[in-house]
Amino acid sequence: MELLYGPIRDYAWGSRSAIAALQGRPVPSDGPEAELWLGAHPGAPAMVDRDGNRVSLVDLLVAEPDHWLGERVVDRFGTRLPFLMKVLAADAPLSLQAHPDAEQARAGHAADAARTDGHRNYVDPYHKPELLVAISPMEALCGFRDPAESAQVLAAFGVPALEPVVAALRTGPAGLREAVRLLLTWPSAERAGLVEAVVAADVAGPDAELARALAAGYPGDPGVLVALLLHHVELAPGEGIWMPAGNLHAYLRGTGVEVMAASDNVLRGGLTPKHVDVDELLRVLCFEVLADPVVTARPVAPGVVCWPVPVDDFALHRVTVDAATPQVRLPLPGPRVVLCRAGKLSVDDGAGVVTIGPGQAAVGTAVAEPLVFSGEGEAFVATCGAH
Repeated sequence: MELLYGPIRDYAWGSRSAIAALQGRPVPSDGPEAELWLGAHPGAPAMVDRDGNRVSLVDLLVAEPDHWLGERVVDRFGTRLPFLMKVLAADAPLSLQAHPDAEQARAGHAADAARTDGHRNYVDPYHKPELLVAISPMEALCGFRDPAESAQVLAAFGVPALEPVVAALRTGPAGLREAVRLLLTWPSAERAGLVEAVVAADVAGPDAELARALAAGYPGDPGVLVALLLHHVELAPGEGIWMPAGNLHAYLRGTGVEVMAASDNVLRGGLTPKHVDVDELLRVLCFEVLADPVVTARPVAPGVVCWPVPVDDFALHRVTVDAATPQVRLPLPGPRVVLCRAGKLSVDDGAGVVTIGPGQAAVGTAVAEPLVFSGEGEAFVATCGAH
């Protein structure tokens, strides 16, 4: 194992305390810190030390793919790390968004090569399923809830203009597409009035509070109303949410560890000043009810839990080393990325031992032995799910 140095993305919605506090730096930070990237995505690759310099993990993978990735991963994914691990820290809502499946990503990336308007939806040809595990209380919108429930929520505002949307939702899941289309294509000149009417309605409850909170940051954005069609999830630390391709979602606030397929393809529908492509979003969205977006941890060994997901790009485990379990052996094939969340841990992969504290990370190759953790603390381990 060796130390891995990840870049921090300074998106406007980021926290000025969460990542800095995790890494033991002064709080508040100089500006928003939204995501700590721990992987080999070309957009912001992590670095390792080599002969007094820091070298991109991307360059090391290209130079020695079998050593770093292993034959199975290279055969399945090519000479790239197929997953990206992040710490995500949100002080304000992220955009209402979804990600494409593998076929959509390949086709979209090829089509985008001919675009001349500068608005590329597909920056790479890969899909982007995601798993997020909260490390603080966290709020998110994730997946469509029962449209009958959504119809009741919208109808309660008593806004006549919303009647076609309510009628579509009352037809059940078959009406979800039409309801979302109506809202996202609402005439531009009428959007502010529609959102204002909803916010001004004499309605109490969590849905009304959510609409008012979102409208305060994004007045006149129909995404405020689309948000009311989704599950509003409040995660406790250790709980996760699984976001497959085509799942409409938005993080609202809180801090979590996220692992995903190594892609940066995002299709936005609102709650953002960034580029929104409603037609493309409607094309890739999965208009199905997501029964339960929350994923609970499953014990797999003493001191180890995981959050099962139905993809082979990645897997995420949490290791806890304490008096009850003073040493944890984790026989996961490489490559491995380890993030220490708390305490102080020594991690031995048979090729080298590294000691990491809160907010520090390490990376190991595919040819090393199982990971052995000692010390006292907690760590998250991301690896490829293709075993």
